[in-house]
Amino acid sequence: MDKVKVGRRKASVARVSLKAGSGVITINGKDYKTYFSLEYMQNKVEAPFKVAEVENRFDASVNVFGGGIKGQAEAIATAISRALVAD
Repeated sequence: MDKVKVGRRKASVARVSLKAGSGVITINGKDYKTYFSLEYMQNKVEAPFKVAEVENRFDASVNVFGGGIKGQAEAIATAISRALVAD
């Protein structure tokens, strides 16, 4: 079952779809490590999975637009957090 949630930060909006998988994260069709070349932004995207202790158990497909790169990373983290706590 897919869990779709929206996260917002400043001018950025992210829509995340989570499904059971092996930990693959794609952002706008690219691997998240390609989309965010800076390690601290990659860590920001991974953080909700680490906090919930569900690393490598979900695949995340993300569409994000607007704002700057930092705002996008924070919007994605918010959306992932919301999806993980959804019923």
